Amino acid sequence: MKKILIIEDEPNIRELVRYNLKSNGYEGIEAEDGYLGVSMVHKEKPDLILLDIMLPGKNGYDICKELREEGNQTPIIMLTAKTEEIDKVLGLELGADDYISKPFGIRELMARIKAVLRRYDNTHESLHPDEHVLRIDDLEINIERHQVKVGERLVALTLKEFELLAYLAENRGRVLTRDQLLDKVWGIEYAGETRTVDVHIRHLRKKLEQDGDEETYIQTIRGKGYKVK
Repeated sequence: MKKILIIEDEPNIRELVRYNLKSNGYEGIEAEDGYLGVSMVHKEKPDLILLDIMLPGKNGYDICKELREEGNQTPIIMLTAKTEEIDKVLGLELGADDYISKPFGIRELMARIKAVLRRYDNTHESLHPDEHVLRIDDLEINIERHQVKVGERLVALTLKEFELLAYLAENRGRVLTRDQLLDKVWGIEYAGETRTVDVHIRHLRKKLEQDGDEETYIQTIRGKGYKVK
């Protein structure tokens, strides 16, 4: 049974979500503030996190940033009452995998949870006896194992970082625009600013390169987009 952590300060929302998680075959656990939420991530090791932005103690942005910086790749869906596009973009730039605005419908929330878990599982489980591995010089991308290595060094990536790198590598030599990358990696329903792609490329370079300013693997094609050489 998949375990889902609800970090939300409104008890009515926590109760409603936990009840519906149980009805859909998930185990729901709760935290009512940011500090407890981070502690429960480390202790309970959930399969997915529903993370409210406006929290007492530590807000959702800070939690998302902290988890990603320590290498935690658990999928995160942001819950937000904010409607400004910039707020949603910021959450995705910090490493969230999806967002849903309050008030939300339970059916939509369950659909988002299933979609994110499905994508995450598809990149972590070996589906074929012959693993799909992409190699670019000393960079190795194992699609089934969701594993990236530079030489012998393992590189920890978030789900979106991995999906972005894998899509670029699978289209090696082809220049992909920011709009194309948003469409294929984030999905056509995401109408975020194209700077989100730039932020994720910068994060990837920092993790892959000894010098994050180099373009050893991912090249910028000015005025067009990006490509893997």
